[in-house]
Amino acid sequence: MQSSASPSRPSSATLVTHGHAHHVPWLAYGCLAASTSVIGSYVGLSKLLVAVFPVFLLAWLRFGMAAVIMMPWLARTPDEGPMSRRTKGLLFLLSFFGNFLFSICMLFGVRHSSAVVAGVVMAGIPAAVALLSFIFLRERIGARVLAGIALAVSGIALVALNKQDSGAAAQSGWGALLLLGAVLCEGSYVVIGKRLTQALSAKRISALINLWGLALVTPLGIWQALVFNFGAVDVKHWGLLLFYAVAASMITVWLWMQGLRHVSAPKAGVFMVFLPISTAVIGVVFLGETMSSLQLLAYALALGGVVLATWPNRVTSGGAITSAPITVSETGTGKATATSTATARATGTATATATATGTASPASPLDL
Repeated sequence: MQSSASPSRPSSATLVTHGHAHHVPWLAYGCLAASTSVIGSYVGLSKLLVAVFPVFLLAWLRFGMAAVIMMPWLARTPDEGPMSRRTKGLLFLLSFFGNFLFSICMLFGVRHSSAVVAGVVMAGIPAAVALLSFIFLRERIGARVLAGIALAVSGIALVALNKQDSGAAAQSGWGALLLLGAVLCEGSYVVIGKRLTQALSAKRISALINLWGLALVTPLGIWQALVFNFGAVDVKHWGLLLFYAVAASMITVWLWMQGLRHVSAPKAGVFMVFLPISTAVIGVVFLGETMSSLQLLAYALALGGVVLATWPNRVTSGGAITSAPITVSETGTGKATATSTATARATGTATATATATGTASPASPLDL
């Protein structure tokens, strides 16, 4: 019987069909790569702004500008129902871990660590995403995705180990712990974001978490604003700040959530490698920096990890797909169908399908 509720919104563009190859979400992959590439490309811009504005004031102004621009994105789309308490709680956690706590751990962690330590620890983000998605989303991770994650982590860690510190930075165990906290915050951002994309549009998620970020940083922003000389800031830096607000709070978040909606969290985490790669490319193309052969090898390893993790699954002669991510489709009637295809090492390929009404199976710790 046809339901009169809102049309189905699959959380993944990867579809499994009997005897046919599944659709590869190339557009989603492009969104994820573009998001992290844009972030990496404006690293230099953020450094220029930090030299002018105190950190918390900069964050406050960024969130405030973006909040005004993104007001139309707050509207609910026709296929979205009222937000539940669970969804509201996840929105707060997404902004708290991804915007607020991540920034604090990162800034103070880098201050008390060397560049090498910071780079190696932050290279663990794809692994953290995979671990947290397994724990909280119950997403199964295939051997090829795990191998891709290992390549990505190894490549970025190799880049960090090849760096030379430009000074005797004060180092402590606290610095490494804070950086580890930043890694877990970023992993939580991906995992919680994946859960939210099943209920809200990418635009609305971007606007709502920006509002939470504004609320969280407002006390610290006002504290620094009271003693800041705004008259000393020239027009050029105000223009850079506006661009930074649009790029950091709108474009990159929307691209990431749009891609994450159709890709499993472990695969999405691998795309974090585009951040340091794009930063390096900008340095070579626009700043006259050079890249050593070891760095080229390291970036090739990282990109190889992305290719390995996202390579389309093969269809066997019998019509079975060797491996595929868990995909979930939701309808307005409250029914959810989860299909997982697992590769058995010794006995061939086994496929399990579970259907539940009103609840997911197995239960996820994020189902508040």
